[in-house]
Amino acid sequence: MSTRKHTALPKARTLIEALPWLTRHHGKTVVIKFGGNAMVDEELKSAFAQDVVFLRHAGLRPVVVHGGGPQINAQLDLLGLESEFKAGLRVTTPEAMNVVRMVLAGQVQRELVGLLNEHGPLAVGMTGEDAHLMTATKHYAEIDGERVDIGRVGEITSIDPGAVHALLDDGRIPVISSIARSSDEEDTAVGASGVFNVNADTAAAALAAALGAETLMVLTDVEGLYEDWPHSDEVISRLTATELEKLLPDLASGMVPKMRGCLHAVRNGVHTARVIDGRVQHSILLEIFTDEGIGTMVVPDSNTIEGAT
Repeated sequence: MSTRKHTALPKARTLIEALPWLTRHHGKTVVIKFGGNAMVDEELKSAFAQDVVFLRHAGLRPVVVHGGGPQINAQLDLLGLESEFKAGLRVTTPEAMNVVRMVLAGQVQRELVGLLNEHGPLAVGMTGEDAHLMTATKHYAEIDGERVDIGRVGEITSIDPGAVHALLDDGRIPVISSIARSSDEEDTAVGASGVFNVNADTAAAALAAALGAETLMVLTDVEGLYEDWPHSDEVISRLTATELEKLLPDLASGMVPKMRGCLHAVRNGVHTARVIDGRVQHSILLEIFTDEGIGTMVVPDSNTIEGAT
């Protein structure tokens, strides 16, 4: 066998392995929450953009939802504003809300749209404010049984996915910043312009449910959900909604909004929700198009998807 044929054969086998997954997911909507190291490491950002464009050209309909914790922290520091967290959520004063909005919509989103559009006129940026995509009410944190005011932090009350459907039908890749409009028409808090900062994991899950997505994928800085952390680094590869619900009270605080999001998604029509390691280049493709998959997959209690991994 010539060297040329020898080197080409493994590539062909890899492509053929992806065939059943390509068939299964063709035409399906996939919501991806972009965050963690994948958001700040240049190589990982570039690989993420390639993965999302690949999904689009492979016949899927990807939607990206992003936050921007590290970038927001950096900008607040620059302006001499304190970053404070309570119950795992950012305390968002009206001044901080202005920074959040500017960083998410004007920096993180624009960079991601630019990376995707290096591959063609595909990505369109929007926030939850646009076309009334996300509407929220004020969210209060609960600490030791007490309700605590954490400022301009929102809890999503409704999703109007019409604009996202229109973009997907036009072959575009929506890139959505996790900011929501206030449901209170009288909400004119100084400098806040009637908007709320929304946890991006929660926003991605709510949007996945509203879109009737096939899959929600949440990028994290861990391999998945661990069986018995910190005593073991064994990752749970698959669990049902009820199994996940039982584990929630004992999870590390950073994983709670991610896993709550997965639970909400699969209990509201999304077929699978996956937490995957965003530190691994092309982790999205490995999860969707290989037999092994990586990370942790959550399925509805009645899930009967044949061969799902």
